Order: sequence, then C-alpha cells, then structure tokens
Amino acid sequence: MLTTTKGSSKSSPQLDKVVFNVLVDIYFEAKRKWYQLRYPNLTLAKGVKLKGQLKINGSVKVKIDSDTRIRKRLKIFGSGEVTVGKNVSLNGCLIGCQSSVFIGDDCLISDCYLLDTDYHNLEPHLRHAPPGPRVTAPILIERNAWIGAKATVMKGVRVGENSVIGLGSVVRKSVPPNVVVIGNPQQIVKSLLPKDKSSDNHNQDKQAEQAVH
Repeated sequence: MLTTTKGSSKSSPQLDKVVFNVLVDIYFEAKRKWYQLRYPNLTLAKGVKLKGQLKINGSVKVKIDSDTRIRKRLKIFGSGEVTVGKNVSLNGCLIGCQSSVFIGDDCLISDCYLLDTDYHNLEPHLRHAPPGPRVTAPILIERNAWIGAKATVMKGVRVGENSVIGLGSVVRKSVPPNVVVIGNPQQIVKSLLPKDKSSDNHNQDKQAEQAVH
C-alpha cells in the first residue's frame, strides 16, 4: 500500500527560494540581452541587474560592468564614452557625455546630473558657433564615491575615492579622496579619515584642497 506523510505535498522553503532566484536570474538576463539588442553601442556584463529603465540617445558608447544595479530611469546621451565599474548603484541619474565619463567600482550614484560639457561656448560672440575644445572635459569618479540626489558634477571634475557629494551640490572643481562636499559653491565640510590618520595626513589633505581651488 502506498502511504504518504502528512504535508509531503508542500514544497520546502529552501526549494522555493532556489526556484525564485533562478527565475529572477533568467528575468534579468533576458532584460540585459534585450537592451543590448536595442542599443548596439551598449555593453552590459553578466550580472547587471536592470530593476528600472535605461534610455540612451545619440552615438554614446556605454559599458557597464558586472553586479551593477540600475534603478528608476537612467538616461545617457551624447557622443562620448561612458564606463561604469563593478557593483555600482545607478539610481535614476542623467549622464550627458560628449567626451568621457568614468565611474569606478562600488560607487553610489543617486538621481544626480553628470555633465562633461557646457554644450555652448562661453564667449558671447561664439555662443552659436560649434563648441570649441574648452567646452568639454572628462569626468572621473573614483572607487566607492557617493554622489547625492540632485547634485551636479560638471566637466573636468575628478571625485576622489570614498568621497561624498551632498544633496543638491554643484561640483565644478575636483574633490580629494575621503571628504564630504556640500553646497554651491562647493565646500569641504568633513574628513572621512580616522582621527589618528587625520593629523598625519593634515598637510597632504590641505595641499589637495588647495590644488582643487
């Protein structure tokens, strides 16, 4: 006689979790391939998770490395080259790239603006002329930097490793590593170095701060 144990028809929680994770991986992989078919200049490494939308305009080349998460609506436009490292959170930012925008590993990029160009010449008599060489300059965001919501990072800026750009800041000069910057005009308000290292690195930090001002 065939007997059954009470509750044997129920699947185990562990099996349910495994099945769920497999289905999630299949979903993100299908979405990754679909976006690459839609945008020929887009390269998405395996493991990129598109939890939101991605919109690309122009001839800009975009390369995004593994384990990066795209949330909300990420918009990229221009004719330059955008490179995003591993394990980056892109949370609804807008990237205008005519030259180069590089985002290092482990960065947090909120719904901010990264613009490596002014789009127009500053000189009044050249405003309607083709942009000159001074209009555009690359942006470099180093590893583990955090760009806050509604901040703007302008052309030619380098944001140092581990540094934080506060809510709504306008960054037009490079930022040294391990500091917090806020405001418009930007100002350094905090060091992220341990106190015992801060004194040892005081002169180095001061020189770096002077260099970007």
